[in-house]
Amino acid sequence: MQIAEWLEKLGLAQYAERFAQNGIDIGVLPELMDEDFDKLGVLLGHRRKMLRAIADLDPAALIASPAPPQSLTEKR
Repeated sequence: MQIAEWLEKLGLAQYAERFAQNGIDIGVLPELMDEDFDKLGVLLGHRRKMLRAIADLDPAALIASPAPPQSLTEKR
């Protein structure tokens, strides 16, 4: 799952660009602290909503997706 997709599911898509600009992906979410959200400019109510959703994340969702395989028809 991508961070933008996760934020959209929470109804908080307005933060997607800010998270991306700060290098925050789905795997980093469990490490974020309250002060990190404050530095990102996340409103208190939205912060609480995100923290609850982070606690409910499936650990498998936190593993970064592997890079797509290169095309077998690619010429070298």
